Amino acid sequence: MEIIKCNANNCKKCDMSDETLEHIISELNSGKLVVYPTETLYGLGADPFDEAAVKHVFMAKKRPFDMPLSIAVSNVRMLEELAVLDNRARKLIDKFLPGPLTLLLQKKALVPDIVTAASNEVGIRMPDHPFALRLIEEFGPIISTSANLHSHPNPYDVQLAIKDLGEGASIYVDCGPTKYGKPSTIVQLMEGEVEVIRPGAIPISEVEAVLHG
Repeated sequence: MEIIKCNANNCKKCDMSDETLEHIISELNSGKLVVYPTETLYGLGADPFDEAAVKHVFMAKKRPFDMPLSIAVSNVRMLEELAVLDNRARKLIDKFLPGPLTLLLQKKALVPDIVTAASNEVGIRMPDHPFALRLIEEFGPIISTSANLHSHPNPYDVQLAIKDLGEGASIYVDCGPTKYGKPSTIVQLMEGEVEVIRPGAIPISEVEAVLHG
C-alpha cells in the first residue's frame, strides 16, 4: 500500500509529476486498484475492461456482485464510446458535467457485463477534479465507486478510505478533503423515463429545471 500526497489541495490544475502519474497508471494496467479523489467522494478505481480487476473491486469493498459499478470518463467522446446519448442526456451533460452527476444510460457492447451486473444500463461519471480528469485522460475510462466498504460511511477524505480498504488498494492519492463530501446525484435516463435514483450534490430541482426548460 502506497500513499501519494498531492502538493496542493483545491488546485485548479493537477501538478503531479509525469513520473508519478505513470507509476499510478502502471498499477492500473497491471490490474491493481487505486483510490483517487473526486469532487464528491474518494473513488476506488480499476480498469473496467479487466474482469479480474473489477472482481477485485467487488471483493475489496465486500460489495454484492449484483450491485452495478459506475465508470468515470473525462470527456463526451469517451462517454459516447460506452453509452447511448439522447437529447435529455446531452442537456444534462452540457449543464452539469464535469460535475457531481451520474447518468444511468443504455450501455454499449463495449461495457463488460460484470461492471453492470448484467444490466443493459451503465452509470457514467465525469468528475470535476483536476487529478481525476488527468488520470482518466491518460489511462482511459476507470471504475467509479466510493472507496469504502459496502454500506460504510462515505469517504470524504483519504483516511476514511485507508481505514476501510487498507491493503485492498495498491495506491491512495491524497488530495485532501473532497469539495462536496457527499455522493453524486444519480439520474436514470432509460426508455423515455427520467428518474432520480439517488439525491446527491446536485439538487433534484436543478436537474428537473434543465430537463423541462
